[in-house]
This record gives sequence, C-alpha cells and structure tokens, in this order.
Amino acid sequence: MAELIPWYYTSGSGIVLVLQTIFLFSIVRADLPGSWELIVQDAGIASMHTAVTRFNTVILLDRTNIGPSRKALDRHRCRRDPKDAALKRDCYAHSVLFDLGTNQIRPLMIQTDTWCSSGQFLSDGSLLQTGGDKDGFKKIRKFEPCDPNETCDWVELQDTELITGRWYASNQILPDGSVIIVGGRGTNTVEYYPPRENGAVPFQFLADVEDKQMDNLYPYVHLLPDDDGGNLFIFANSRAVKYDHRINAVVKEYPPLDGGPRNYPSGGSSAMLAIQGDFTTAEILICGGAQSGAFTARAIDAPAHGTCGRIVATAADPVWVTEEMPFGRIMGDMVNLPTGEILIINGAQAGSQGFEMGSDPCLYPLLYRPDQPIGLRFMTLNPGTVPRMYHSTANLLPDGRILLAGSNPHYFYKFNAEFPTELRIEAFSPEYLSPDRANLRPEIQEIPQIIRYGEVFDVFVTVPLPVVGIIQMNWGSAPFATHSFSQGQRLVKLTVAPSVPDGVGRYRIQCTAPPNGAVSPPGYYMAFAVNQGVPSIARWIRIVS
Repeated sequence: MAELIPWYYTSGSGIVLVLQTIFLFSIVRADLPGSWELIVQDAGIASMHTAVTRFNTVILLDRTNIGPSRKALDRHRCRRDPKDAALKRDCYAHSVLFDLGTNQIRPLMIQTDTWCSSGQFLSDGSLLQTGGDKDGFKKIRKFEPCDPNETCDWVELQDTELITGRWYASNQILPDGSVIIVGGRGTNTVEYYPPRENGAVPFQFLADVEDKQMDNLYPYVHLLPDDDGGNLFIFANSRAVKYDHRINAVVKEYPPLDGGPRNYPSGGSSAMLAIQGDFTTAEILICGGAQSGAFTARAIDAPAHGTCGRIVATAADPVWVTEEMPFGRIMGDMVNLPTGEILIINGAQAGSQGFEMGSDPCLYPLLYRPDQPIGLRFMTLNPGTVPRMYHSTANLLPDGRILLAGSNPHYFYKFNAEFPTELRIEAFSPEYLSPDRANLRPEIQEIPQIIRYGEVFDVFVTVPLPVVGIIQMNWGSAPFATHSFSQGQRLVKLTVAPSVPDGVGRYRIQCTAPPNGAVSPPGYYMAFAVNQGVPSIARWIRIVS
C-alpha cells in the first residue's frame, strides 16, 4: 500500500486513470491511521503564531500591517498608525483567542507588528512575545491568560524593550525562569528577559553560519538537561554548537549535518526527543529543508529534502545519524506527542519558505517512532485535504489532538489563489484516539496542581480495562509555534512506580517530579497518563522550585 501513495498523488491524464486514482485514494485513506475534523470554518485571521494556554484556550497571532482581516475588533476599538501602509485606522483583529470548550473566537487587540516574531511562556503562565517588524522590532508584549469568561488581552510593555531589535528570532525559557532570545535578521547576538546587566551579547556562531539567503534565522534552540541548566543546543543553517549561557561561550561544536540548510528560509524543523530515564541524555531531531539556494533563486519547484538527522547532543563525541522520510518536506511542523513519538505535519514538497515560494503541498502527516530501528521509524498517516504551507502552525492540545491553523503564502490576505489564505482551524487525531482504543484510555481523577522539583507524589487514574504493564506519566510544555519550529517545546517522561489497584478500575501511580529546571523549566505543563500508548486528557500542572 505504501508504494501507491507517491503514485496516486501525481497528476495523470485520461478518465480511466482519474477513476483509478480516486479509487486508490479512497483505499489508501481508509487504511492509513489518524482522523481529521474541521473545528472552525472561519477564525477571522490566519494564524502565523499559535500557543495553547493553561485555561484550554488558544492564542492565535498574525501581522498587524496586512490590512483588513476577517474579524472585527470590538466596537470603538481601533489601532491607529499613520505609518501603516495598509490601514491608518485599523479596526480589525490580528490576534484572537479560541476557546477549546465552546469553539468560540474572541478578538484581541495587538498594537505593534508581530510579523515573524518570537515567543515563550513564562513560569507564571503568561506568554512573552518579542520583536517583529517595523514598530514591533524592539517591542515586548505579554498576554496573561484568563478564564474564557473573562476578557484578558495583550499588554505592550512600556518600561522594557528589547536591547536589539529582533525579527525571526527564537526564545527558550531557562531553569531560573528567565528567557534567552537568540538571533534574528541581521542580529547576531543573544539577550534575555528580564534584561541582564551585560545587555545584548555577541554570538559569533550566528555570523559564521550566515549565507546569502540568511539561513541562520529562527535558529533551533533546545535547553539541554546534561548539567545544572547552563547549556543550550543551538542549530542554524547546517551547523550546531553547545552554548553555555552563563558564561556566554560556545563550549562544543557539533559536526555539520549534511543535506543543505535547515533553518528559515530553507524550512526544515526540529524537536528534542522525550527526556527520560536519568534525565541526562538529550537527542535532537532535525528533518527536511530546501535545496541550497532555492530561496534566492525563487525555485518554487525545487524538490525539498527528505533527510532527517538525529544526534545525542549530550554525548562526549556526538555524531549525526541520518535517515530518510517517505516524503521530502519543507515548512513541516514537529509536535511532541504524549507517547514520546513525534508527529510531522503540514508543509510542502518543493520550494522554500517565503511568500509564494512553496509548491506541491505535503498533505500526509508522518509519525516518527524513535524507539524503532532505522528504516521502520516513519509511519505515513491519513492525509488531510487543506494545504498548510507558509505561516501555518501545529500545536498539541490537552485532549491529545493536534490543532492546525494558518497558512498564508501571500503578502496580504488572498483568497482567490491556488493556495489561498487559510482561515479554517482543524484538528488531527492520532491513532491513539481511535474508537477501538477507548477502553485503554485512562482518566486522571486526582493529581496535585503544584509540584516541586524532586517531589514524590501520587496520581490516581481510572481505566476501563484492567491495566497491563506500566502507566506512564508524561508531561509536555505548551510551546510557541511559528515558522516550523515550536519554541520551548519539551516532553518529559516522569519516573513512575507500577500502578497499584485502588478500587474497581482505579489505580494509584507513584511519580517522582524531575530533579531540576534543566529537565523541566519552571511553569505549567500538560500532564498525561499514558496506558499502552493511549494518553488521557491532560491535567495542567505547575512545577516550581
């Protein structure tokens, strides 16, 4: 069956071939795991940046300088900007709040331009949002989420701004709760929020890997758990370093990853595999990317790469192990699933990132199974029908589904095009949510709301069928998803004891919290009980010092 997928997805001629294609398409779709659903027909904006809050709401963000969106602001609320080329008086929303419980959309007010900005949740659960274009270049914003019945909104900080303007930067929360902000277009420095005394610090590595098309943008930044939280794995273009933010120094250079540039605008993606065991090992996965120079050549039909590189970033002598995806892919999104597997979704099979620079949408999600041997790690899943390419996002939801939003390959909103601006919100359900696994799905009955590092605590769950084996407790962060990289994404598998029966269908699981902030930076996490590969609905839990 797998051999049919590339064949029937190509174009053909003749009625017989068309009928054969439709027939095979229906067979393949029926046989492949996963299911799709349309949640919202029109969100009003195309989300370039997406983040899930602990109140089970979703923040969607676009640019402010695109002219009218499809969602009006509340009455008498307008943004006035005499320098805006599209609208001097803008009464349209460019950010909205989506309530997962009711599927309702509430407009939010954003004042400065968030085009290609960066973000990260802070330890108190508020979303820090930094940089952008034009009047947003040095701006710092915060969104303190609230109950869906309340009216929280964006706040633009007046007393603090970025030391260096940042466009296409990456953020990562650190063990002490501060945030490092790395790079940006023409900005080869790092800085921190709250600001540090030494201000913006030169980061020569970003300058060294810069090329003619600036493949050092949106660097992949992962906090390593190998010591007390000083080291970051930072990848840009085709190279990576271990960076100690405490002394502002590169302490290790990794070997280059073959296969061409991987960062914006070449559109690969990266995720860190689940942290588990003794929490001293971190493996990084980087997949896809455009052909070298495709962006500057505007080679929209240049086939994307299908290679992935995987490296043990904490090893003494790390090397890349490469493998091949079933499809070449740019602009894909990588999502850490509660099981420890990784979903690769969205994107295109040709071109590069940028306005009207991609073609041949890749509608097939892939499941990456890290514990399988090379050659068996990728599983092709049920394809969607909505192309999601440039400026699209994917986020894990507390119920285990994946939220898909955005896709605007055009400078402004454009609905009459081969790949129009996309306002629909969808959800993809992995196979673990299929009806035939419902009897395995645990339900968390009791769990602490606040946990301290190293604390031993109990979780009580119910399961329809008797438990066989270990019920895992895995918790995942809520990242800031944008431009094929989820900033701050992390999944930690807790140390657990075998579940103990505690009544009919009820079990007690003794868990041990991670030892420090290098493993789990302080903040809110979605805690999942996972039984035989089937996750519960998550409960939000906060870890503190």
